[in-house]
Amino acid sequence: MPVITNIEDLRVLHKKRTPKMFYDYADSGSWTESTYRSNETDFQKIKLRQKVAVNMENRTTKTKMVGQDVFMPVGLAPTGLTGMQHADGEILAAKAAEKFGVPFCLSTMSICSIEDVAENTTAPFWFQLYVMKDRGFIERLIQRAKNAKCSALVLTLDLQILGQRHKDIKNGLTAPPKLTIPNIINMMTKPRWCMGMLGTQRRSFRNIVGHASGVGDMSSLSSWTAEQFDPALSWDDVQWIKDLWGGKLIIKGIMDEGDARLAVESGADALIVSNHGGRQLDGAVSSIHALPGIVNAVGREIEVWMDGGIRSGQDVLKAWALGARGTLIGRPFLHGLGAMGEAGVTKCLEIIHKELDITMAFTGHRDIQNVTKDILYPGTF
Repeated sequence: MPVITNIEDLRVLHKKRTPKMFYDYADSGSWTESTYRSNETDFQKIKLRQKVAVNMENRTTKTKMVGQDVFMPVGLAPTGLTGMQHADGEILAAKAAEKFGVPFCLSTMSICSIEDVAENTTAPFWFQLYVMKDRGFIERLIQRAKNAKCSALVLTLDLQILGQRHKDIKNGLTAPPKLTIPNIINMMTKPRWCMGMLGTQRRSFRNIVGHASGVGDMSSLSSWTAEQFDPALSWDDVQWIKDLWGGKLIIKGIMDEGDARLAVESGADALIVSNHGGRQLDGAVSSIHALPGIVNAVGREIEVWMDGGIRSGQDVLKAWALGARGTLIGRPFLHGLGAMGEAGVTKCLEIIHKELDITMAFTGHRDIQNVTKDILYPGTF
């Protein structure tokens, strides 16, 4: 086992241990991947102001996200096909998040179902919803999330149509993978992954198969998903979903100040500044670039969070300093999961927390809630 010191170490191990099509699914963006790359590189341009001879004792990174106590302002983002990075991946990630004291959000397009995660955890988790044309299925999905005691609904608005991701097309991405000769050869080099998959029955989209009308097996799923994402989605639908849900509502996919205003008017409890990890509109600005304007526009009226490009605890602190009162990580925890299962997700969270804690101390603060943009050098953000 190599010594793991940062998220990049987990990424390298993830790539070695997971079949190519699923690693590529996690580590890719749309078209030229320019937005995917700028999400990360724009963080690196922001510079920190070091302070010395300040009391660094008794530090805390604790805060709240939509009223929920969190050990640090970081949650595990909803990511599709998580259970293909490692057997029972959503369950393992949710367990790691629960033990660490941070939120976990389950994707509509998960491999493990809402019920699977609920049966294997005790802390309430969040559920992320894609809006489909089949409104009856959406109603049932929301009710299932209620039955599972999910504490918040994360409504994703930036996937009305699917951005083209070249790697997924070239790899012929499916879940489970088709047993083609290239796939078989590649999987033979990933024995840990194969053994894990042989030991579970969770290998398809269990929130959908057997629950959506006309989807009884995998042969009908691909055509259903291609037809069901709703390009006519509007803010009227958001109101309908809010009324149907009746609990904490988080709007994900906001990159425009006007849309942020509409999110406030919808009555949402939080919004997430997000370009879907650079997987939708290639050529859009990075999430961290869009964050300050949206905070200035609506930050006094709604909790503003962000995701996209976070690879360290320093990135979390920079986002907080620019006004984000929560962050979500996707690829970092997937790298940990693919590398080492639940222990890898825990390692990811430990790395990010340690980097956040130490960087906060070096910038002269003991409590994250007192951190402001004064820790950043002017002209670098």
